[in-house]
Amino acid sequence: MLAITNGKIYTMTGEVFDGGTLLIKDGKIEEVGQEVAIPENAKVIDAKGKYVFPGFIDAHSHIGIFEEAVGEIGEEGNEWTDPVTPQLRAIDAINPADQAFEDAVMGGITCVFTGPGSANVIGGQSVIMKTHGKIIDSMVVKAPAGLKVAFGENPKRVYGEQKKMPATRMATAALLREALTNAQNYKAKREKNHDKPDEVFEKDLKMEILCEVLDKKLPLRAHAHRADDIMTAVRIAREFDLDIVLEHCTEGHLIADELAKLDVPAIVGPSLSNRSKVELKNLSFKTPGVLAEKGVKVAIMTDHPVIPIQYLPVCAALAVREGMKEEDALAAISIRAAEILGIADRVGSLDAGKDADVVIWNGYPLDIMSKPCLVIIDGKIAYEN
Repeated sequence: MLAITNGKIYTMTGEVFDGGTLLIKDGKIEEVGQEVAIPENAKVIDAKGKYVFPGFIDAHSHIGIFEEAVGEIGEEGNEWTDPVTPQLRAIDAINPADQAFEDAVMGGITCVFTGPGSANVIGGQSVIMKTHGKIIDSMVVKAPAGLKVAFGENPKRVYGEQKKMPATRMATAALLREALTNAQNYKAKREKNHDKPDEVFEKDLKMEILCEVLDKKLPLRAHAHRADDIMTAVRIAREFDLDIVLEHCTEGHLIADELAKLDVPAIVGPSLSNRSKVELKNLSFKTPGVLAEKGVKVAIMTDHPVIPIQYLPVCAALAVREGMKEEDALAAISIRAAEILGIADRVGSLDAGKDADVVIWNGYPLDIMSKPCLVIIDGKIAYEN
């Protein structure tokens, strides 16, 4: 058993315990509070003068699938040969030996969402995983965790250059609608086949995963920067009654009132980058704060490797500098991110019964000078400075 005591504990779901104690047993948080009895057999970690937070969560990245320091050979995120590939699984391409996982741990990032890039209209299935481990299967928190779809410039550029569909925004939307309609038809045939046990029904891997989306077992994760692309994504989700999470949402602040009414969560970023293409002309660190103020559920992302994953807290700090409330920014990389990802029962806060993903900081994590001095993942010390 581990006991972290004397630190300033931010649970992210309730009060802050200044000088409190957190107990860890069998990889889970046993108890947290101001007056917690420390068992005699516990290993005590004195966090006096330090800050204790849940491990931070990057709600959108490509860690492990666009590898660090190996160049083109480590780029596994985009299957450029077919614009509709829902059957692809990121878990089959992620390399847990990617150096970025070590950077994440040292940066206090203990859980990530990672998956395909945005070349395709439908890119494939994503994964939520811990950042410490040797074997991907033992690091997974949830798989699949979402189905990547993309709007805007990327699909039309990739396939337009090949003289293939989609070469326009209309075609991107049409291909997605077509795939979902095919899945509806497939689902209806599959259900009819249940009454005919003697007839073999041939499974289609593309259709099977799209049926998971139609049944709301899996959300669409929609890459969309421009306001019109954001609304196209939402429009299609409403047409087919699907769960959807907006990714990037660069111009979300321009339609914040509408997004709040639609009750659609947004994972915003990468904002610490240049305006490298037309659809990023309204890029601003003000976006997450404006959305949160309007009542949109917001997370902040790095889109690693666009922004190195260890700088997730820096992105949250810059959002605060541009008007976001501190509590909203911290939630956007912890409990709010966990809620959007559907894993708040396990991570995102320091509550009894949750995974013991705990980071002790030598200063307030939104201060650029602060660094993690101890990182615990699943109750085990993953990094000590």
